[in-house]
Amino acid sequence: MSEEKFALVTGAGAGIGRAASLALAKAGWHVGLTGRRPQPLEDAAREIAAMGGRAFVHPCDIGDPQSVKTLYARLAAAFGRLDLLFNNAGAGAPAVPMEDLTYEQWKAVVDVNLTGAFLCAQGAILMMKSQTPRGGRIINNGSISAHTPRPNSAPYTATKHAMTGLTKSIALDGRQHDIACGQIDIGNALTDMARKMTLGVPQADGRIAIEPTIDPAQVAEAIVHMASLPLSANILTLTIMATNMPFVGRG
Repeated sequence: MSEEKFALVTGAGAGIGRAASLALAKAGWHVGLTGRRPQPLEDAAREIAAMGGRAFVHPCDIGDPQSVKTLYARLAAAFGRLDLLFNNAGAGAPAVPMEDLTYEQWKAVVDVNLTGAFLCAQGAILMMKSQTPRGGRIINNGSISAHTPRPNSAPYTATKHAMTGLTKSIALDGRQHDIACGQIDIGNALTDMARKMTLGVPQADGRIAIEPTIDPAQVAEAIVHMASLPLSANILTLTIMATNMPFVGRG
């Protein structure tokens, strides 16, 4: 890249967030890293520094408005601008029948997956619309669950369907500020969260089946591609998945 570009990744300490952060750094981005646990963020920051990039670390509870405001204030002081937000952080609930979920379990997922994504997008938009040159890009992690549920996944599925609506709203409302927004829907990337796929998970017909997975680095490459487009172009939705996972078709 000819000019410096600055990104913020939520849930950056592990899984897709960490893979995306390192891939962006390798492509020349300076990366802000946020998540709940300081140590994994610091570990990722050291890897970015080793590549010659700048890394900003700030642990944050993205479901808390004041915590997110503090994050963006410190990000602005550290970087001065923001060209990309990867809204990646996510949480799930126990895989139990919906009627057995507690309100607290439901709310914990909504607070991170939906409210947190909204608050982080709001902070990004406020920076992007006021900086010079103005504009930027937001990429939301939607998941295959933004299209089709797994058994006993009501909170996660509901928030990921809602993420699609949030993505479209940002894409529409951001136009006037030169802000592009797209969504990446990921199926079975082999993160710690998805490790259970290799042991067998419930299917719609009641079977337990092992599902194929893909390397998170392949997902990260797709995110870098989405991020590298000029703001005059936008990938609104992109699905990347294990080729043989049980998503397309019946069952």
